Amino acid sequence: MFVRDHMTTPAVVVTADMPFQEALKMMQEKRFRRLPVVDKKGKLIGIAAERDLLYASPSPATTLSVWEMSYLLSKIKVRELMTKEVITTTPDTTIENAAHLMVEKGVGGLPVVDGDNKPIGIITETDIFKTLVEMFGGGQPGLRLTLETLRGKGVLAKLSKAIFDLGGNIVSVGTFCNLAKSDHDGLVIKVQDVSREQLVDTLEALGDHVIDARQV
Repeated sequence: MFVRDHMTTPAVVVTADMPFQEALKMMQEKRFRRLPVVDKKGKLIGIAAERDLLYASPSPATTLSVWEMSYLLSKIKVRELMTKEVITTTPDTTIENAAHLMVEKGVGGLPVVDGDNKPIGIITETDIFKTLVEMFGGGQPGLRLTLETLRGKGVLAKLSKAIFDLGGNIVSVGTFCNLAKSDHDGLVIKVQDVSREQLVDTLEALGDHVIDARQV
């Protein structure tokens, strides 16, 4: 899975000299929380976040008149509120590396740029969540199992063969680190066309510990 398969495209962008109120209105109408900012050549020079634009909005406690406030706000441009150091990704980046970058940098979205640093899309935490749901077969019926397995070669091969021999079909599979035991890994699988009792007994006989098994 790559960023290009899950990003929102084409990229909706704004220019640095756009009044911030126009950019904020665009965000609210299109339900975006961030917009790439480009120069006259279409190259990325910053990113405008909704929260930053909202902070520039007037406080209810202001003593200025509506006309005075409107005049002052009209003078504020996107360039004054945007973040200039933008963390970006490329369409060929793997989805997990993009997600790792978001977590590492503490950002909720990444502009996707081409070789000329021109935005061609954006990938957000919502896109990552949707991908996670797809990877784990969310919404598809089946038997979901969480396993603890001894780390080693051929674990997935033995597991898939055992399920195949029972007439089951693997819908999804994922791994996670078992921090309690350094020599073990965790597996989450979703299987169809096999009973819970059959599968649990078979996997336990292989040496896998079934932590949880539920029909979803």
